[in-house]
Amino acid sequence: MKKAEAYRETLRVSREVVRHRYRTAQAYAEEAALFVAFCQQHRPPGTNEQRVAAYLSHVAPRISATTQNKKLNAILFFFAKVLEKPLGDLGPWQYAQRPKRIPVWLNQGETRRLLDLMPGTFGLMARVTYGSGLRLMECVRLRIQHVDLEQRTLFILGAKGDKDRVVPLAQSCVAPLAEHMARLRALWQGDQANGLPPVALPDGLERKYPNYGRQWEWFWLWPGRNLSRDPESGTIRRHHVHEDVYSRSLKVAARRAGLGKRVTMHVLRHSFATHFLEQGGSVNVLQKLLGHSHLETTSIYLHCLPQLITGARSPLDDLTPAVIPFPAAGPCTIGAGRSCARA
Repeated sequence: MKKAEAYRETLRVSREVVRHRYRTAQAYAEEAALFVAFCQQHRPPGTNEQRVAAYLSHVAPRISATTQNKKLNAILFFFAKVLEKPLGDLGPWQYAQRPKRIPVWLNQGETRRLLDLMPGTFGLMARVTYGSGLRLMECVRLRIQHVDLEQRTLFILGAKGDKDRVVPLAQSCVAPLAEHMARLRALWQGDQANGLPPVALPDGLERKYPNYGRQWEWFWLWPGRNLSRDPESGTIRRHHVHEDVYSRSLKVAARRAGLGKRVTMHVLRHSFATHFLEQGGSVNVLQKLLGHSHLETTSIYLHCLPQLITGARSPLDDLTPAVIPFPAAGPCTIGAGRSCARA
């Protein structure tokens, strides 16, 4: 099977048969295409299981264990669902050994400077992302019905791992969100008056309830300014704001703030987790707020707490009073009558 054919067929099966989200299906399709390209280039001998083991060993030195697991799951899906030839025992293969790194986060002063330089809708999105500890796409995909201003909560549905959770909404975001939603209602009414197609719905709801996308509660909380073509159906309609545009606005603000760190949208999530623990929050509560399946994933933020680092005394501080400082620069007295300045 050619690389392009593998991509298209995996994408189709993922969406029509298994009903993966588009991003998940796209990731599986890309990994399947990379595996097919490897086989075409290197032509590893042996069975399908041996070829998969050879591919996983080939990429192991350059990727993390999480990425290697993603590749393995995508390939297993490709053989089982697309080719309908489930794999057996892969035998021995090299595991990725690249360790997990401590995440990048901003302290509270850096976070305040960054958010102050993000006005308008993107600034409100950044405050919601940080204030509720959201992933990038969790924020971008929010709809009107996912926001409860009275209870100050957000409903995150169908997130990573197809899991749902409820997270708190910062009090400072309630009034700006209410004004934002009032402006959105005028945009939604204009779209209805102009006869635009309904917005896209998740998980096959569009086929079952074709008119739900016209209802106010299903409208995007962060709609795009212009209409765009749906990559699956080809329908031209209003989609949510593109995540790349949102991410670029954050990078511009980080540059203006003079932050000496690589700032991405996920850094806001890391910062939320770190600041939550700094305030005395429980790591078990944080696990639920972030939507982690395992406490081990959440525990990495314990290494980011400044008080665990700044609370320790450096041995240099005990030596400092006894350190003899360098004398102040003055006229040279060594070797009277000789010049002390030599080339």
